Amino acid sequence: MSVAILHYKIYSILAIANEFIKMAENNPGYNQFRIPVPEAFEEVFSHFYFAENKSDTIITKTLLPSYQTVLLFSFGAKPSFRSKQETYIEVDKYLMLGPIKQGFDYSLPPNAEVLSVNFKDDAFYRFFGDVCMADHVPMNPDELLHEDCFNILWHELNQMKDNLLRVNHILKFCEPYLQHRNKIAGQLANFKEETLNPIKSVASQNSQTERSMQLNHKKHFGYSAKEVSRYERFLKTIDLIQKLASTKSKIDWLDIVTECGYYDQSQLIHDFKHYINLTPTKYLKFQQDICNPVT
Repeated sequence: MSVAILHYKIYSILAIANEFIKMAENNPGYNQFRIPVPEAFEEVFSHFYFAENKSDTIITKTLLPSYQTVLLFSFGAKPSFRSKQETYIEVDKYLMLGPIKQGFDYSLPPNAEVLSVNFKDDAFYRFFGDVCMADHVPMNPDELLHEDCFNILWHELNQMKDNLLRVNHILKFCEPYLQHRNKIAGQLANFKEETLNPIKSVASQNSQTERSMQLNHKKHFGYSAKEVSRYERFLKTIDLIQKLASTKSKIDWLDIVTECGYYDQSQLIHDFKHYINLTPTKYLKFQQDICNPVT
């Protein structure tokens, strides 16, 4: 075993133990933790996520939107998902979801286990070639590749009980399918200058029109730059609210509006209802039942 792999395993085990202890304190019988991604795959996946229900009752949580495409593997009892449009999905073995642009409820019955693979930026396009195929539509990933390989992969993963072994097996499985990153997609994904418009800047760098760059962004990411800008403002708001709530300070919503760049309080409420179908005050009340996939 190489030193790099050994260090990754030690880091992963410590990170999982940390998360496991925190979750076990608040949710007896419900265990969840994130599994970090090795450095070689950091531009492809943001993280892996595992959750299990060892209690005797169905546990329901709300998942915040992530603007990521997620490949979900189910082991044991079948989990289910329900969108705010009341679309109901039950997962048998595996399912592709995304890009996830609105929150939804998920339920884990007793003895359910789920492991999610969270694609980052343009990674879905690099694997499957058409990110729009999965937009808002639950998909069987075998249909995207026109092969039965995910069914085989699920059976192999189902034989494993160690989640780090599962993650390493998934990474090895993915390598042959991963295409080289498109130059423009890489520039858009790595654009960090907050004071500049990424579409205008990258279009200028490549002597393309803004319209052409907008189409490139949608093609490779599955959403527009304008959509993700709005989403990032919402995430900033969520983060600020959680920080203020942890200090037990009374939240001044007008300060939140100003700090996060909303026009007024009604626009703030509109975004919360759009993304998670809750008002900001109700989010504050029920935040312990809400899972944030990006923290």
